[in-house]
Amino acid sequence: MYVPPSFRVDDPQKLSAFIDANSFGTLVTCQSGLPRATHLPMRPVTRDGVCTRLVAHMARANSQWQDFAAGSEALAIFTGPHAYVSPAWYVESPAVPTWNYAAVHVYGIPRVIDDHDRIVEMLGEMISHYEAASQRPWDGVIPDEYRDRLIRAIVAFEIEVTRVEGKYKLGQNRGEGDIEGVHRALDGSHDPGSRSLAALMRSEGLIP
Repeated sequence: MYVPPSFRVDDPQKLSAFIDANSFGTLVTCQSGLPRATHLPMRPVTRDGVCTRLVAHMARANSQWQDFAAGSEALAIFTGPHAYVSPAWYVESPAVPTWNYAAVHVYGIPRVIDDHDRIVEMLGEMISHYEAASQRPWDGVIPDEYRDRLIRAIVAFEIEVTRVEGKYKLGQNRGEGDIEGVHRALDGSHDPGSRSLAALMRSEGLIP
């Protein structure tokens, strides 16, 4: 990922929190020189607040999992809030439109999980993780026969993280007046994503 110094985020705990908050990502692998991608939730597993593994599963009918046998790095892409930025919001000119966003790229070696008990445990952990935000969380209890039939239709896997790249393009390369103008427009937008981007600008200290 192209990351100019002003947009680079290196804090591993901040990046791990971003992955957790935006864990529905895109997994990219390569077979015979051709890229393949699947959109799926990839739950981060952390140690001391730092993501060391991603755990996930995909449909067995999706042949992308066969790419894992090569032992090559895969790329997991996680994106956060993003929005169009109009030069009308700037105080400096000339200027052109742009798009501000936040993204984290995670690289690692995928490995298929074959152990049935481990898959059951992993799926239970994933359900608990995503149900935690619900006011009436589902307990995850289903008949064993039904559960095992579904397990046979998926491929569970984990990705040992080898490196992480973070990019928060929030206008850090602009002057103070331009940054304030962009924040004001985004924060006053009816679009939830624009307001989330404004909140990220505040949390990153761009707005006093």
